[in-house]
Amino acid sequence: MAEPTKIRATLQGELVDVRMLMSHEMETGQRKDAGGKLVPAHFIQEVVVLHKGKPVMRAQWGTAVSKNPFLAFKFRGGAKGDKVTVTWVDSKGDRRTDEAAIG
Repeated sequence: MAEPTKIRATLQGELVDVRMLMSHEMETGQRKDAGGKLVPAHFIQEVVVLHKGKPVMRAQWGTAVSKNPFLAFKFRGGAKGDKVTVTWVDSKGDRRTDEAAIG
């Protein structure tokens, strides 16, 4: 299982600024190992961020996203203390969910 997603959500006026760092190898399926065999593709396919149970951001990724991806975005309607929940699913079906309070 991957390490927890590092999430920072801060209220800036009317906007919530969300920044997150996800721990994932993000293999493209094009790299070869020491023996010359292709390393199978293994990458995050979908990222969903919820606030009060409703999606505020949804992304679909492919092999072009780098290892340990960083994602930042803003949304309206959050308040200090509200929870932001991040869930990602990768190409092998592994899933990770983490949350942080808006500060």
